[in-house]
Amino acid sequence: MAMLAQKPPMGWNAWNYFGYTGINEQVVRETADAMVDFGFLDAGYDIVSVDDCWAAAERDKNGDLQADPVKFPSGMKALGDYIHSKGLKFGLYAGGGVVTYCRRAGSYGFERQDAKKFAEWGVDLLKYDFGYPPPGENPTHCFRRMGQALRESGRDIIFSACLGRREVSSWMRSCGANMWRLAGDIKDSWDSIVSVALNAVGLEAYAGPGGWNDPDMMVVGLNGEGYVGKIGGGCTVNEYEAHFALWCMLSAPLLMGHDVRHTTPEIKNILQNKELIAINQDDLGIAAYRIPELAAQDVILAKPLYGGDIAFCLLNQFDSPKNMPLTWDFCGWEITDEVKIRDITAHRDLGVFKSGFCPRVEARSARVFRATRV
Repeated sequence: MAMLAQKPPMGWNAWNYFGYTGINEQVVRETADAMVDFGFLDAGYDIVSVDDCWAAAERDKNGDLQADPVKFPSGMKALGDYIHSKGLKFGLYAGGGVVTYCRRAGSYGFERQDAKKFAEWGVDLLKYDFGYPPPGENPTHCFRRMGQALRESGRDIIFSACLGRREVSSWMRSCGANMWRLAGDIKDSWDSIVSVALNAVGLEAYAGPGGWNDPDMMVVGLNGEGYVGKIGGGCTVNEYEAHFALWCMLSAPLLMGHDVRHTTPEIKNILQNKELIAINQDDLGIAAYRIPELAAQDVILAKPLYGGDIAFCLLNQFDSPKNMPLTWDFCGWEITDEVKIRDITAHRDLGVFKSGFCPRVEARSARVFRATRV
């Protein structure tokens, strides 16, 4: 058995765009094709994950989960085989209650049986939601049962736990989870992105190789379209750039949510920024922490990197541009140290600075710098 999720998982999940009505096996197969054709697999995005509504409302005569015969007539084993044939991994959704949030058959009382079936189907990641549990069901016990069942299934399956509460960071790893949701569903809006991101700040001590804080799946590229897009209304390119930068700094799982088949050049550039992905996938596996602000309401994050570099993210969540002072005195360097600064978003070196510097950050934007002490 392999040690799973040694770095934040990367891939795509169907929910944010397709929701509970638009998902079917043709969409998933076409998305797998697009993941390869648009270069996402080469960039590190290797999971194609089906969310709620793939299953029938009832189990089969053997008590096994079964695919919705209209949406997934070929069955989940065949779908997993196709995804694997493209060099990708197969992600699937289940609920820990009697039924899922979309009223499909839940895994409560069937954890071992379902885990074995997922292994037979070739599932590589299980997103496990709480759903509708019986009255009085303990969330910790719910996730612990499935975590144990997955370990006994005979297959390496990443366990993505979805309870959507900040406090789960203190105990979800003990259930065997490799990633854990910290909040309710993200919306395709700037306010939602900032809120969900800042909700994860301060929990960096719980994240690391094998287990990651999960703010939520990304909305980069929804552009106000699809299930979550229509709820949020959409964002600008600057806002999506900041969104991706924050997720990379937080060592968050990078699960895309847009319709990959129609990826625009602007969105591809954001999601395939190799320098930002390298920060997210850094071997050290330390999530960013917030450093004391030098100006009121500034949000500045620092992320230690393997080899001694530090990544800094300056977030301007407001509606006007501002200059944001940055000093590395809070990060283990001396205030007199000379540091070489590289702008990760613009892919250019800015020179050597002593003590700190004060870059301009546009409204509703973020800038990420990689700093090397000289």
